[in-house]
Amino acid sequence: MDKNYTQLCVWPGTALGDSTPKEFEDFIKDKLHTRIIYHDTVLTKPDLDKNGKPVPDTGGRNDLFFYVHKSDIGEFAVSRLQAGIIWWEDVLGNGGGSLYTKEFLDSHPVSW
Repeated sequence: MDKNYTQLCVWPGTALGDSTPKEFEDFIKDKLHTRIIYHDTVLTKPDLDKNGKPVPDTGGRNDLFFYVHKSDIGEFAVSRLQAGIIWWEDVLGNGGGSLYTKEFLDSHPVSW
């Protein structure tokens, strides 16, 4: 991993589909003027109700993860909002960590 790519982002409900990671990186650079490195696509676990029980018919959503170059974070901070891209810290801070496995959470600490 390049140490210049420091901010982990999540694009909920998004997968590469037929695109390659390089094509996705080029798409973000072209459309949002941001250098990124594709990281992973993760299938979410079910939502939990107030008692911690899985909510039927939830989960199974593809979430795409990528890292943003530290020099591009300022500009990307605004442009990402229209696309629905979220900082990893915001996902965790708003209780979204329950959607991911313990292994994934343990291997993706917050960057700030």
